[in-house]
Amino acid sequence: MDRPLDGLALRDWAHTVVSDLITHIDEINRLNVFPVADSDTGTNMLFTMRSALAEADSGAGAGVADVAGVAAGLSAGAVKGARGNSGVILSQILLGIADVTANVAAESGGLLTVIDAEIFGAALWRGVDLIIASMGGDEVPGTIVSVLRAAATAVEQCASAGETLARAVIDAGDAALVALDRTPEQLDVLADAGVVDAGGRGLLVLLDALRSTITGHAPARPVYEPSPPSLQVDAGNRRPAPHFEVMYLLAGCGTDAADTLRERLGELGDSVAIAAAPEQSYSVHVHTDDAGAAIEAGLVAGRLSRIVVSALSSGISGLPAGGWTRDRAVLAVVDGDGADELFAGEGAFVLRPDRDQPTESGAAPAVGISAHQLVRAVVDTGAAQVMVLPNGYVAAEELVAGCTAAIGWGVDVVPVPTGSMVQGLAALAVHDPGRQAVDDGYTMARAAGGARHGSVRIATETALTWAGTCKPGDGLGIAGDEVLIVAEDAAAAAIGLLDLLLASGGDLVTVLEGAALDGDDAQAIQTVLEGHMHDRHPGSELVVYRTGHRGDVLLIGVE
Repeated sequence: MDRPLDGLALRDWAHTVVSDLITHIDEINRLNVFPVADSDTGTNMLFTMRSALAEADSGAGAGVADVAGVAAGLSAGAVKGARGNSGVILSQILLGIADVTANVAAESGGLLTVIDAEIFGAALWRGVDLIIASMGGDEVPGTIVSVLRAAATAVEQCASAGETLARAVIDAGDAALVALDRTPEQLDVLADAGVVDAGGRGLLVLLDALRSTITGHAPARPVYEPSPPSLQVDAGNRRPAPHFEVMYLLAGCGTDAADTLRERLGELGDSVAIAAAPEQSYSVHVHTDDAGAAIEAGLVAGRLSRIVVSALSSGISGLPAGGWTRDRAVLAVVDGDGADELFAGEGAFVLRPDRDQPTESGAAPAVGISAHQLVRAVVDTGAAQVMVLPNGYVAAEELVAGCTAAIGWGVDVVPVPTGSMVQGLAALAVHDPGRQAVDDGYTMARAAGGARHGSVRIATETALTWAGTCKPGDGLGIAGDEVLIVAEDAAAAAIGLLDLLLASGGDLVTVLEGAALDGDDAQAIQTVLEGHMHDRHPGSELVVYRTGHRGDVLLIGVE
């Protein structure tokens, strides 16, 4: 029995698309000759779809029954993570689904639980309109738009005949295949290279993934290869490709300003796309030799974010397999503006717990990172291999679930067991992207494990601890989740904790100051610690950073 396309099925479809694009990425990349022969169409579609799925999985409020909410999540993620011209186009297809499902839900006055053939056809047609609008109203025959138009027509005909969604999806894929095979007849550059349109081939992957999700059966499709490979022979007769691809999100921009920006970008280069995005913003794309001018033009039009400038090249890009833009990255979960700057300054990507999440005075920050948020951040690094430093802010079950999900998408994720930001800094200090991932992960884990650590808090109530009874205002020295020091204030607790941590020696002491310390208190404690280190531990170096983390007054690590 065919499966209804509800919110869960729509999310499962996105998972299947990611998996299938990984399978077909090399085939799609080899077909990529238009608008620039840079062999990255499959890569860009995969990265964009990963971003869409990560956003939908982040659980921004869309329940299983809310198909419009899931569609909105996919659309928002695709716009945020759109990569390249093909990624922008894919984001508009997903935006078409989101727009139509949202409108139907609004008209019905309630949740939209399933997408039928009529809604699906309207969504594809909406995608056609959005893509053409993003390109300034110009449609080039023989591209993904031609293939999408054929699929939309087939679905519309099925809907008019009262057919099921499954029948419509099957017919859409078959019509897309016919249209794809015709693309070389419509676009000379495809005929010269002996290829079909790469974006159209990617769209067929999306439609076949939907067929598999709904019916449980995936159709057999031909493998497309360039034949004859004459593109290099004819390349000298074509205009040289621009050097850069520039993309950014644009907010605070009206329609007139967007039109002016389109004209300016058209003067600077080609492949201009200004695509609609949620919340009255735009996703902007251009190929140009003057990346700076393209960014300046956007600054005139509105507020820019997520600016990406990539070098364009003909032929194979040399990027890692699987649609990633770098080989390896470190993702650190941190709390506090100072910690953000500290870890980012050492080259790590940063994920922060919910800044608005309240914590009780004197308590450690509540764990605020879910598996979905972790996957979202892993995808955003753009790396094929990611070393994750949880730093005590991710529950074990969320860490395992997030890393497992990312591994299923083709990311080589290595969670490094860091229980504190001081351990994270120790691990980050020995990170070497030149080593194999397993070697790098082991070395980082060994460094983290060798960093003895503890924290200092201020007691908020009278309680019995392993070190005796504490009262409000006392300084507590904590290691291994146990109170080992009870002192009159934070400075005295820090001194006692330092002595314990340095009992077996240590070359470097790292102290991170939390948000609970104001400037004067922080300076006073630092002065006390420096004097104590000078008198009692002269062979050890002390470094102090203002991280502004919540909860603990101090985090202390010894290496």
